[in-house]
Amino acid sequence: MEIRRLKTDNHFEEINSYSRVVTVGPWLLLANTAGRDHTTGELSTDPEQQMRQAVTNVSRALAAAGSELAEVVRLTVRIPERANVRRLMPVVGEAFRGIDPAMTIICTPLAGDYAVELEATAYHGAESDTHEHISLG
Repeated sequence: MEIRRLKTDNHFEEINSYSRVVTVGPWLLLANTAGRDHTTGELSTDPEQQMRQAVTNVSRALAAAGSELAEVVRLTVRIPERANVRRLMPVVGEAFRGIDPAMTIICTPLAGDYAVELEATAYHGAESDTHEHISLG
């Protein structure tokens, strides 16, 4: 099984020795992705705009690896300010509505002025996708 390591021109990937996306067969593992606009280099001071940009960045990284948001099966959302969780999660809900990945939300410090980082795992080429309700009680 082939392992592909996809890098961008982000200097931190080189300094810290990591890849933006690693694919192992049908699995795509996406590194933490912040809400900086990679075209302009700008980082909005608005947390909601950072979240929208982070989703766009995840989408673009997956597309570069031949995948898409619809194939995301696991999502980790890191938000440093607990007070922003209720404000930012509707943006995530809008982006992943109907995809419904397994999700974890973590309130943890982030580098610089980042208000959010997303980490995703996708599975490329699944033949079916079902949604079921289960009881945990």
